[in-house]
Amino acid sequence: MGMKFDSPVIGMRGWGTYIPETFMSAAEISEKCGIPENIIIEKIGLRKKPIAGKEDAPAYMATEAARKAVSMAGIDPLEIDCLIYNGGQHKDYICWLAGLKIADNIGASNAWSFDMEAMCGSMLSGIEVARGLIASGRCKTILLASGYRNGDFVSFDVPETTFMFDLGAGGSAVLLQSGYEKNILLGASFKGDGSFSELCTVKPGGVKHWPVTEDDLDKMHFTIDDPDLFKEKLKGVTVPNFYKVIREALSESGLGDDDLDYLGILHFNRRTHDAFLDEFNLSPEQTYYLEDYGHIGQNDQIISLEEGLKLGRIKKGDNVVFVAGGIGFVWSACVIRFG
Repeated sequence: MGMKFDSPVIGMRGWGTYIPETFMSAAEISEKCGIPENIIIEKIGLRKKPIAGKEDAPAYMATEAARKAVSMAGIDPLEIDCLIYNGGQHKDYICWLAGLKIADNIGASNAWSFDMEAMCGSMLSGIEVARGLIASGRCKTILLASGYRNGDFVSFDVPETTFMFDLGAGGSAVLLQSGYEKNILLGASFKGDGSFSELCTVKPGGVKHWPVTEDDLDKMHFTIDDPDLFKEKLKGVTVPNFYKVIREALSESGLGDDDLDYLGILHFNRRTHDAFLDEFNLSPEQTYYLEDYGHIGQNDQIISLEEGLKLGRIKKGDNVVFVAGGIGFVWSACVIRFG
């Protein structure tokens, strides 16, 4: 589904990312899981990924990215009306609001705040929520800030979660402002399927498996109870639903496939990534493959944006399409007229 708002122009005035200094190489991943290094590089599409250091709690990573976004925007943090934390649920503390801590860290003392979650689709969902708040007239300037390290819950000893071996750590932030006539938000689309909701979970620590016992400590990682069912369901709907939300977001923006100039997409294995390029008749220079980052949750799109700009792949007037998905399962896309 997509949403339309009678609202002023809303633009991305600033953005930023935070990437930890420590990386895990494909060779190191190979040693841990037993998959040959060449398979990790060539098929999974991962040369290395950032992993969290001692100080890299989600709120810290989100704060560092937020500082960059505010600096780029050139505004006083006191101008921020609302700060939305849309990073991972795996935060510094259980039952805790990260957004308020981030707002305090950056001096956004006039901002109200809340945390929201759509798994790895949270950045695009957050942008849509912010778009609605701005359209309502309640806010003019909103900062989205995300920190992510769900890779803490991935065990290299669980082969059915191999598709998660690319999970890294990092943060990103986006500052949206009403009336800012650059990097304009155009359209968006979202789709969800709750039949996936309990197929891939971390059981210990949740209320259904409370209290946590000493034996649970070695089980605090993602598991899939029925791998065959999970694969079968994903195979039937995942890629078609991604294509669907991309085309719906383009349509809401008054655009079609031929108008797509740059695809800011999450990290996939190489075969799936190439399938997207074929489907929308794009060249490798119209996207950025995150083989040196892996999948850093809802931060992939902003990392792709920064890398695309560094490489000169995004130009003034380009239609940039962000694409995200989240386990559970959600699919999302949004369109930005860049520059």
